[in-house]
Amino acid sequence: MVLRKGGTAAAAAGVVLAGFVGLVTLGTYAASGTPQQQGNAAGLSPGTVPAAYQGAIEQWGRLCPDLSPPLLAAQLYQESGFDPRARSGVGAEGLAQFMPGTWASYGTDGNNDGRRDPWDPMDAIASAATFDCALANHVAKVPGDRQSNMLAAYNAGPGAVTKYQGVPPYRETQGYVRNILATARSFAAPVAPVEVSAQSAAAIYFAQTKLGTPYLWGGEGKASQNGRFDCSGLTWAAFDTVGITLPRVANDQWYAGPHPSRDQLRPGDLVFWATDLTDPRSIHHVGIYVGGGYMINAPHTGAVIRYDKIDTREYIGATRVTSDAAQALPTRNPDGSVVAPSRPGEPASTPAPAPADPNPPAPNPAAPAARAALVAPAGRPAAAPVVPAATATATGTGPTGSGQLPAKN
Repeated sequence: MVLRKGGTAAAAAGVVLAGFVGLVTLGTYAASGTPQQQGNAAGLSPGTVPAAYQGAIEQWGRLCPDLSPPLLAAQLYQESGFDPRARSGVGAEGLAQFMPGTWASYGTDGNNDGRRDPWDPMDAIASAATFDCALANHVAKVPGDRQSNMLAAYNAGPGAVTKYQGVPPYRETQGYVRNILATARSFAAPVAPVEVSAQSAAAIYFAQTKLGTPYLWGGEGKASQNGRFDCSGLTWAAFDTVGITLPRVANDQWYAGPHPSRDQLRPGDLVFWATDLTDPRSIHHVGIYVGGGYMINAPHTGAVIRYDKIDTREYIGATRVTSDAAQALPTRNPDGSVVAPSRPGEPASTPAPAPADPNPPAPNPAAPAARAALVAPAGRPAAAPVVPAATATATGTGPTGSGQLPAKN
């Protein structure tokens, strides 16, 4: 990642270091204790979704009370990284990663062009919201958090949510719900000051110890790289020292927390630059804000880690890193595509060792033959029409009384 021309380098690091140390300490702790924005806010934070999709996400994200624009945006980001060409290894298609069978039942013409196309972003956004709201209706009588139950039904099927009377004890489903709810906070427009991270000062301290280090594209500070960094490698390493694992590239680090406005910036915030201020996919540079309009960053080949001003024409905004949001972000394949969330009973898209869990959730008990009753083949929840209240059985579990819904794949 390279800082574009237009910024002015700060004074020599040795001259300004002492002043910034005091500013960092004062700024970090004086601003702490403010309330943090919740994930069910009504609107999107500027610059968090591509401008071409913002209007549709704002519109369809209000289709039912259990959905919101930030929640819908977080779901689409987890599914495809806003890539309308995404195709999973099991055949899910488009921005919302619909399986063909589910699309046949829930595909929606979102732009009124007379076609329902899973590869059309407007149709995909409308269809994801339509499916979410249909599932919310299916599990409306299940106790617990309604948004969590809706998302669990999207991942594991509404029958599983009804059977377990809440989010089922499947590792895949619990992770799906947790990750989307956490990421939704990164898309929500703040309505109150954003809480400052207690780890900010330590992350800045690490970056300050690297002042004067030459830039290296792809650098992560390894011994084999002579301790050199690129821009996102520096921020990744700085927050790793305080126990927060960020994604490796700048445009993914953008989603590692909520987005304070320019006048709410505090030391420790990540600050970002993009070639297109209406499209976060064009983010190309990141630094760590230290106060007074300056950041520490690894600018470009031929430069060293240094202080630079942040107020340049490509400045898109800032992120206040939280451990929950950073942990919830999707991983990427070697080609840069997002690894789609896995569903109960199917292998992960890319094998990876899971971190040790002292209290792991129960494994999915569904055998392959039984799995078809929970989710559609190859990983998409079984499509089923909304059941009118008058036709439901006394158990409230659908027309068959079995707790499962007929698949239409």
